[in-house]
Formats: sequence, structure tokens, C-alpha cells
Amino acid sequence: MRQNRQAELIKQMTPRELTAHLYLTQLILLLVSLIAGAIFFDVDDILSRFKFDSKWVFWGIVNGIVVVGIDILLMNIMPKKFYDDGGINNKIFKAMPVWQIPIVAFVVGLTEELLFRGIVQTSIGLVAASILFAIIHFRYWTHWFLMVNVMILSFWMGIVYELADQKLWPVIAMHFTIDFLLGIYIKFGSFRKEL
Repeated sequence: MRQNRQAELIKQMTPRELTAHLYLTQLILLLVSLIAGAIFFDVDDILSRFKFDSKWVFWGIVNGIVVVGIDILLMNIMPKKFYDDGGINNKIFKAMPVWQIPIVAFVVGLTEELLFRGIVQTSIGLVAASILFAIIHFRYWTHWFLMVNVMILSFWMGIVYELADQKLWPVIAMHFTIDFLLGIYIKFGSFRKEL
């Protein structure tokens, strides 16, 4: 029943409205990050997490490419219903100009990783950050396969964050790579075989 309402709502919304909601959500997450960061950390601690290390940024990109490769492989071998998010991603990315895809990918990567790795994981750990990351992806709650994917992905990014000595650019690069490549993949057709 909930899926039908969600699908109907998505059908009624234009791609522009969905994109606006996406940016609004990211703005809210950024504000939560800034407030939580101001409460739990000093400015120097937060700025230290943005130290750039090209080796780890490279590994973030490589990990992102591996995730996308696995995801595309699974999209092509699993039944289509396993990846059904209600059509949101298709509706957003099919209509989005190519130049906007990297902007969206960067905004999402920056805001979500700042909050979930930089604030939550640093404060209360990998498990809590991964659970909260999965919870905010509420449109997947009724899709067990997508929830498992999001949870595994969150743990994977959290491990990269820890291995990179809690630096944010590697996980931002990983998140950006995943969202950018999958956005391009959706934009230009998945070439997915129908099952």
C-alpha cells in the first residue's frame, strides 16, 4: 500500500520538483552537520578532517568504481524489482542535464559524508553511522535488497574513512564517484536486460 502511494506521488512530481527536494534534503543535512559539528567538535578538529591526501582520494575513487561495477553487474543479473526505488532515480537523472549530474553528486557526497562520517561516525562509531545512513534512505525501507545494499555501502565507506585516518575527502570522492557514474548510467540508459 505504501509503495503504491509513493509511486503515485513520484508520478505526479516533475523531475524539477524531485531535484528541488533532493537539494532541500541536502541543505537540511548540511545544517544538521554544522550544528552538530559546532556542538561536538572545535573548528580545528573539523578542518583537520578535510586534509587532502591524493593517495587516499585516489583509493576513494577506485572504491567508488568498484562499487559501481558490482552494482551494474547486479542490476543486470538480479530481477528488476530488486532495484526498484519507485522510479525516483530514473525520473531525476533521465531529465537532468549532463552538466548538473556532477554537481548533484558532489553536493550529496559532501553533505552526507560530512554528517555520517565526519560527525556521526567520528562521535559514536561505524555501526551507528551506517544504521543512521540507511535510515535516512527511507524510500528503500520497503525494499530489503536496496536496504542491504545501502547498509553494506555505508559500512564500506566507513571502513575507507577509518583506513584514511578519518579524512573526509576519500569518502567524499568515493560517494561522488558512485553517484556520478550511476547518474550517467541512468541518464544514458542502463542497457539492462529485462528479466
